[in-house]
Amino acid sequence: MAQGTLEVLLVGAKGLENTDYLSNMDPYALLQCRSHEQKSSVASGKGCEPEWNETFVFTVSDGATELFIKLLDSDDGTNDDFVGEATIPLEAVYTEGSIPPAVYSVVKDEEYRGEIKVGLTFTPEVSEDKSDSSYRCITAVHQ
Repeated sequence: MAQGTLEVLLVGAKGLENTDYLSNMDPYALLQCRSHEQKSSVASGKGCEPEWNETFVFTVSDGATELFIKLLDSDDGTNDDFVGEATIPLEAVYTEGSIPPAVYSVVKDEEYRGEIKVGLTFTPEVSEDKSDSSYRCITAVHQ
């Protein structure tokens, strides 16, 4: 299974359902890879088409097969509203090394609720096996 560092570029979202009826919503994202969770900044007043352009780094170990992104609307004084979520399979980034920003569907109650744009980069963990450490030194000199 893949082990290393997963870098997630959260670009933005489009076509989200506005959960604030009197004003533009203030969306943010919760990114979760296995039990690790990170929160984006709040795109204050950006409504249904927020842009974040933020990067998040996760340490990936055995069994991390998907990245979950939950979109919420930040509300003062009340619970934040659930906007939708996206599930991104990670197998392709483990194989390719990187996936340029691509669009994924945001779903709520099994219905399409907009899209989110995310880029992925995976850097495998370098083995600390002593038998290949001299090889790494040689390749580093030649680069």
